[in-house]
Amino acid sequence: MDIASLLPQFGSLAMTLAAFVVALSVIVAVHEYGHYIVGRWSGIHADVFSLGFGPVLYSRVDKRGTKWQVALLPFGGFVKFRGDADAASAGVDGDAVREMTAAERRSTMSGAPLWARTATVAAGPIFNFVLAIVVFTAIGLTRGVAVEPLTVGELHPVAVPHELMSGDVILAIDGQDLPEMSEPGFGTLTETLPAAPLMEYRVLRDGREVTVQGPHPMPPVVAQLAPQSAAIASDLRARDVIVAVDGDPIYAFRQLREKVEAAEGAPLLLDVLRDGEALQVTLTPRRVDEPQASGGFETNWRIGIIGGLFFDPMTETPGVFTALMAGVANMWGIIEGSLSGLYHMVTGAISTCNMSGPIGIAEVSGAMASQGTVNFIYFIAVLSTAVGLLNLFPIPVLDGGHLVFYAYEAVAGKPPSDKVLRVLMAVGLTLILSLMVFALSNDIFCP
Repeated sequence: MDIASLLPQFGSLAMTLAAFVVALSVIVAVHEYGHYIVGRWSGIHADVFSLGFGPVLYSRVDKRGTKWQVALLPFGGFVKFRGDADAASAGVDGDAVREMTAAERRSTMSGAPLWARTATVAAGPIFNFVLAIVVFTAIGLTRGVAVEPLTVGELHPVAVPHELMSGDVILAIDGQDLPEMSEPGFGTLTETLPAAPLMEYRVLRDGREVTVQGPHPMPPVVAQLAPQSAAIASDLRARDVIVAVDGDPIYAFRQLREKVEAAEGAPLLLDVLRDGEALQVTLTPRRVDEPQASGGFETNWRIGIIGGLFFDPMTETPGVFTALMAGVANMWGIIEGSLSGLYHMVTGAISTCNMSGPIGIAEVSGAMASQGTVNFIYFIAVLSTAVGLLNLFPIPVLDGGHLVFYAYEAVAGKPPSDKVLRVLMAVGLTLILSLMVFALSNDIFCP
């Protein structure tokens, strides 16, 4: 066996694991810090804040008496509050609590007022949502929004030479006036323009209108790669230019999409230009359940290539409030999509293979990290939203289960009995473990 041939695979695996650990550690740290800080503000003392499980690698005790530690297994974390029997806050250390003074019992989770316990438990998922909003807002502020009218920024390689220049303000393409990018007509225009090697662009350049030759505005260029896709598996890369499919030349991204859909799962041979070098890639489209703007899902054949313009539009920085509202909308859209996907899986409308386990999430982490820091940070925000939502499910052991117990206490005037809690916790743990096994089996057996 040639050991050198294994090095790229080992490097890819190491990057995938490292990206997964980093993403999970950030999300867990934010989630648990939410529990910790709101608990502290509410008068509940934390004995231990742990990032990871198992043998402790590093620890220190702060001036408040909280032990901060990093453990060997970086696949979770916990905050153990005073008076808790275990890290899951699933029970009370009765012997320890009985020996406490009234003031000390107030600083335990079990002895704190209902409002304090509710706020402390809810803070974990809420902090996950806040992290997502902050990241989406920051990315929006950093990337900016395209100026109107559409103005050419940095140009990217395409298959044919053209005359467009950075700074050109695009007024019309192929005789059709250009609508604003935010209008539906912009997408319609890019879909209806002829698939030709070159077309006429009327642009404003240095204060005067000129007509120049340029490619289709959305050529078959790889702008981004979808994780766990045929394109990723075939080692296609961002900025690759696809010039032909099965020997047929293509000039617009929609032609690539049409070729993929027409193949109905049959292998496709792509002629690709990468940094001026010609190469060929064979890949097989996969069936993908795609959410629709009108609700529901549609199953299509896809190879996992995301297209875009052949240039970066010039941008301007949006207002902070505008970026914040866009961040909230982005986070909320992920929640809606997740709930819709779960509903459609339960009803059998889409495949349960859409649910990924730890292996799938690790693969996506590595794929996003390989496409740049911003894409990886964006993925962390998406995953943080999903973790926050999952923790709100009304399942004992999860935060949502604790909140259900507190709601019962608010109505009944007393918490559920210890016996009932133990039974419900066992049921909840069984459900979570079953879900984990199911998701892991998806990672292993789903195509």
